[in-house]
Amino acid sequence: MAQKAILALEDGRIFEGTAFGVPGEHCGEVVFNTGMTGYQEVLTDPSYEGQIVVMTYPLIGNCGVNDEDSESRSIWLEGFVINELCRKPNNWRSVKDLESFLKEYDIMGIEGIDTRALTKHIREAGAMKAVISTIDHDTESLIAKVKASPDLVGRDLVRKVTCKKQYIVNEGYGPHIIVLDYGVKKSILEQLCLVGCRITVVPANTEIDSVMKLHPDGILLSNGPGDPAAVTYAVDTIRELLDIGTLPIFGICLGHQLVGLALGGETYKLKFGHHGENHPVKDLITGKIDITVQNHGFCVDIDSLDRNAIEITHMNLNDNTLEGMRHRELPLFSVQFHPEAGPGPHDARHLFGRFMELVKKKK
Repeated sequence: MAQKAILALEDGRIFEGTAFGVPGEHCGEVVFNTGMTGYQEVLTDPSYEGQIVVMTYPLIGNCGVNDEDSESRSIWLEGFVINELCRKPNNWRSVKDLESFLKEYDIMGIEGIDTRALTKHIREAGAMKAVISTIDHDTESLIAKVKASPDLVGRDLVRKVTCKKQYIVNEGYGPHIIVLDYGVKKSILEQLCLVGCRITVVPANTEIDSVMKLHPDGILLSNGPGDPAAVTYAVDTIRELLDIGTLPIFGICLGHQLVGLALGGETYKLKFGHHGENHPVKDLITGKIDITVQNHGFCVDIDSLDRNAIEITHMNLNDNTLEGMRHRELPLFSVQFHPEAGPGPHDARHLFGRFMELVKKKK
């Protein structure tokens, strides 16, 4: 029998639907993702830690879940909001249905929501805290719980998603890349493998001496969740890497934001973030427009950067926010979007090749 579930926003807006996955009650920041495909990758992207994700595409689950497309070892988000759940998937790669996948990782879902109305509300009012509940149907009680729940600003969520100890992804004879794991996606590691790297992944709080003992040829700063300003230990490590000045560094998403802070810049929270697979970004160096995959709620303040030291390389064509930069002297560049495209268009995958050019030049 269908179980009633309520989604309550901190501004008092209420949506009623039907529960799937596991029953319970979870709070988080509610954001929307505009992707038409890739719900399995969305669910397993560590960058969604602490968030309730609304899928704008109406039918979710029709391809089921397979053994290859997960981006990490778990599901990280606090809740999954959709319009309609497909309970009988039809795809040759499918090994289980979406609801079974959520139950496996103890994740709540709610369907039957008017996701179009919810998305329009978030766009107008901004991303905000929310709660999904099957156990409390008192709206005033739910709103009080939401308001008392922790905010994303100022919270270090990286400690929850980073690996507990270092591990090797690819052995061989290529350049040795150290990946600082702030919530790295599997697709990023796969792209590094494709350009011929040996890869060692280390926890986010690994100190500079431990990094250098691994004899890196380059450093990749990964994607991850939450407020970059709260991850102070990562900023300190990046500053020490910059002081060394010889190691090629490539920052992606949260890694890009941390680079901005390490260079003396500032970050701020976007109104409703960028989450989806269709964001146009202009490469100011080549003039090319890339359609990119994005998942972030914070941004580097372009006006806070020292333009004598930093060159802006990419801009978002939807809202003119900073999407990429490179240092004028050091072998360092970073992008706000996800060039690995897991899932999404492959327009920006060439950036892994650009990183390898820097690495081989220095090596």
